[in-house]
Parts: sequence; structure tokens; C-alpha cells
Amino acid sequence: MDLQPEELQFLTIPQLLQESISIKKRSPRTFYLITLSLIFPLSFAILAHSLFTQPLLAKLDTSDPPNSDRSRHDWTKLLVFQFSYLIFLFAFSLLSTAAVVFTVASLYTGKPVSFSSTISAIPKVFKRLLITFLWVALLMFAYNAVFFVFLVILFVALDMNSVGLAVIAGLLIAVLYFGVHVYFTALWHLGSVISVLEPVYGLAAMRKAYELLKGKVKMAMGLVFVYLLLCALIGITFGKIVVHGGGKYGTLTRTLVGGLLVGFLVVVNLVGLLVQSVFYYVCKSYHHQTIDKTALYDHLGGYLGDYVPLKSNIQLENLDI
Repeated sequence: MDLQPEELQFLTIPQLLQESISIKKRSPRTFYLITLSLIFPLSFAILAHSLFTQPLLAKLDTSDPPNSDRSRHDWTKLLVFQFSYLIFLFAFSLLSTAAVVFTVASLYTGKPVSFSSTISAIPKVFKRLLITFLWVALLMFAYNAVFFVFLVILFVALDMNSVGLAVIAGLLIAVLYFGVHVYFTALWHLGSVISVLEPVYGLAAMRKAYELLKGKVKMAMGLVFVYLLLCALIGITFGKIVVHGGGKYGTLTRTLVGGLLVGFLVVVNLVGLLVQSVFYYVCKSYHHQTIDKTALYDHLGGYLGDYVPLKSNIQLENLDI
């Protein structure tokens, strides 16, 4: 990052994107290897997942009765595949986050950067990210449970004879649900960066993320919304052309479009992780906090076994403005 820390708070979304994209030029080989070994498999799995589940689902629709041995076998295969996919998805998502956040922070502090050092740091970083993710999953489960109960109560209380009122209530609830989901996603992304760069993780990292997001909520939600929208558009296009387009498009066209869409998703995920990393420094700058680069340098070295981790707060001292 070429800007001074105190200037980061003034970045707009286009400037933040430009600043984030420029980071990979400082260590292109490292980011190339991270993309090839972590982000590409993640992106490919997200899109190719439907290629494998669709035949299984189609087979279940035309198979024997649900209580037959063949049907139970097909359901078992589907559930095992889905479970394996989710494990792979979450693992590579956390690994990609750990690799990009660690590399960006190393560049920020002037620490030597290489793919081997990043990979060496991942095991210790991964544990912290996993604990934070489990807390996020628990919070999201609680939120969805409360939302579901509220939804049931609301529709029971409404006069279902009034179709217009039910439609309006449904739209308002959908917008509210999506808004909260976007906010939780932004909170999780920032909490993940905090889990890597500060001596806190889990629920403590989420609390810290909540405090840091203040004043930057609109920007964070805007970034997450654009990311989710791009992922949705790529996924829908992949489904229509590659998965369900056998009757309209030839094998060559579907293969080329599929490869192109995987490439687009790789770029979206890489840029998303870079933005996620830089946004942390933007929030710190907004709250007039400065990072002790020496302490952060040592903190990152702790993942490589270079030092005994500090017991004190490595991060940011409030500046009197």
C-alpha cells in the first residue's frame, strides 16, 4: 500500500479496489501460486459442484420408491458428496483467506514474502480462523432460527385473505433478512482479518470487528453486496449454459464458457480477499488508530516460529487528533 495510513480512511470504493488490485504487483509470483493452489480449486469446486449433483438429483427423481435399496444408496452417495463438498469449501475458503491476509500484512510491514513462508504460516493461522468461523456459524444459526420463528408468527398473525398485505410483508422481510445477512458477512470477513493480524480470535475478534465497522458499515455492505451479486451472476450463467444447456449448446461451447466463468470467479475471489485485507487498514485509519509495524512484523513472525508471541496488545494505539 503506497498511501500513508492516515490517508486510507478517505478511500472510496473504486479507490479501495484500485489499491487492493495493485498489491499483487508487489509479489506477483506469491499471489500467482496462492491463486493456483488455493483460490482456483475453491472457485472450480463452487461451480463444478452442480455438475456432479445434478445427475444424482435427476437419478433420484426417476429412481425406485424412496424405501428401496437403490434409492437409499443414491441418497447416501448424494449426502456423502454434499458433506465432502462443504468440508472442502470451508477448508479452502479459510486457507485462501489465511494466505492472502498473511501475505498482504507481510508486504505492509516490509517482511520478506514468499509462497513457502505463507504456506508455513497457514497451520497456525488456520486454527484461529476456524474458531472465528465456528462462532460466526453459531451466530448465523441463531439469527436464522430467530428469523424463522418471527416469520411463522408474522404469517400466522396476518390475515391471509389479504394477498397484497402478505406480499408486502414478505418483501419487507426478505429485504431485512438479506440486509442482515450482508452485514453478518461483512462482520465475518473483517473478523477473519483481525483473527490473523491481532492477538484475538473467535468471539473476541467478532466484537472487535463490530467496533471497527462503525462508520464504515455502508462501504462494507456495499462491497459484500457487489461480491455476492457477481458470484450469483456467475453461478446462474454457469447453471444455465454449462449444467442445463446441453440441449442448446454444444460440448465445445459449454466447455469454453465453463472455463471462462471459472476464470472470472477466480478473479472475483482473489480481488475480494485483497479488498477484505485492505479494508481492515481502512477501518483502522478511520478510527485514528495506527499499527505498530514492528509489533505486527513480530506477530507475523510468530506464525513462523520466529519469536515468542507478545502478551500485550500488538495493534493500535489511539492517536490524539
